[in-house]
Amino acid sequence: MDSFLVLPKNTNQARGIGQYAIDFLNDRYPGPSEEVLARVEQFHADSIACGVAALACGANAPRLLRDEALSYPVNGPGATVLGSSQAVQPEKAVLANSSAVRELDSNGTNFGYNPRTGYTRGEFGHNDFYPVAIAAAQIAGWDGRKTLLAMLCLDEIRGRLAECFGLKDYKIDHVLHGGIASAAVYGAILGATAEQIESAIGMVVAHYVPFRAIRHGHQLSDSKGASAAITAEMAVTAMRRAMNGFVGPADIFRNPQAVFCLFEKPTKKDESPFDLELATGGHDFAIMGMHFKLGLYEHQSAGAIGGLLALLAQHPEVAADWQQLNKIRITIYEPAFSIIGDPHKRDPRTRQSADHSMVYIIATLLRKAIERATTVTSPARPNDEITLWQDLVLLPADYDDAALLHPITRELMQRIEFVHGGPEYDQKYPDGIPTTIELVHATAGTLSSGLVMYPQGHARCERTHLATLLAAKFERLTENAVTDVAALYQRFSTIGAKTAAEICSLYEFAFRQ
Repeated sequence: MDSFLVLPKNTNQARGIGQYAIDFLNDRYPGPSEEVLARVEQFHADSIACGVAALACGANAPRLLRDEALSYPVNGPGATVLGSSQAVQPEKAVLANSSAVRELDSNGTNFGYNPRTGYTRGEFGHNDFYPVAIAAAQIAGWDGRKTLLAMLCLDEIRGRLAECFGLKDYKIDHVLHGGIASAAVYGAILGATAEQIESAIGMVVAHYVPFRAIRHGHQLSDSKGASAAITAEMAVTAMRRAMNGFVGPADIFRNPQAVFCLFEKPTKKDESPFDLELATGGHDFAIMGMHFKLGLYEHQSAGAIGGLLALLAQHPEVAADWQQLNKIRITIYEPAFSIIGDPHKRDPRTRQSADHSMVYIIATLLRKAIERATTVTSPARPNDEITLWQDLVLLPADYDDAALLHPITRELMQRIEFVHGGPEYDQKYPDGIPTTIELVHATAGTLSSGLVMYPQGHARCERTHLATLLAAKFERLTENAVTDVAALYQRFSTIGAKTAAEICSLYEFAFRQ
């Protein structure tokens, strides 16, 4: 049976979050179903594939921050970075590992949507913070099942905050919610009191509020991909400081000068802007409403991707005779229209800009479909939608310098028209990803996907082939990074059964030389 803890707006919610994390991780609640823990394992393994691929392809920030972490070795208890057995300072391990898993922008996503409670603010967020739980578990000597619970607790806190408060509405980066959750979980694992966790959360919110300036500009920088990592580093630092006796701002959610009450003034004195409900048992945890990306793309493009692949499966002649494709029209909702349809992103020159460019993403998929149509030999792979998801998956190579300027991709980009669907589309988000894609082909006619709401990877997709697609994505992302993909997949697909010693050595695997 589902059960919940409510932290009312007229209470000290920072301390309440701390006590919740302590109680949750000490088995004082009924606990999650096995299905929930299996979902955590899936999201974590998916994040690892993304991190391993980012390091293998030499992405700048993950490589630099991993080197930085390794320059902070410790002789006693510490945490490790991906591909190493060297114990380092935990905040540096968290910085490096969170940067790696986020860099390719291909791991899990949430849109802060919970119609059951009426909190549907639609704040973005990603499963970037698992390295916090791993680092603390390595120091504390926790086994795999308890480590999974810590990951779940972290996602529950940040996921429910995303339902209650829209940071994006005030140009604050969504990683702040993850920083709050990181402080709470790191402290709870290592024996902090609720008061100490409250101090750490207060420090995170008072000292380290990241604004969306890190994501603004014609071409995006390392700061965009490293935002979660830097916030997680600060959260761990704040928690360690609080455990050493530093007292941070108290009761930060009701502080009139902090971001929550400053931007959304409560209706009554001594209240925060929202009640906060946190799951304590059963199935209805925030993670069950989070979504997977099945390649390297901004998740808000998933509806267009799903619609395109369905059309290509039904009408292979479009790819075979692509020169007759006169127009691709994509109708979508806000905020996707502004974020991935931004005119600045019609000419992306970096991966960080291209993976947030709808025209580039769709044109690249079409270009790969064209190549597939001319190179697949008999016996050809099936042309069904799921096979196309696997064959056309967007990978790091699809964002390298040659791919960014591929002449066919650039030609197709010019044929894409991006349309805001207005209220009819806007009101359907963030329940789904309401999108329609139309292909205007000289001989096949006008082909429409119809309204796509829940594409593959979406939490509410009813025809899901999730396990198959995630396994294929893991393999494609890591096949050039390690010599034994199957062993790596097994290592990270069985977290719940691992001993404390195996959690300590979890990241000890070798990259391909």
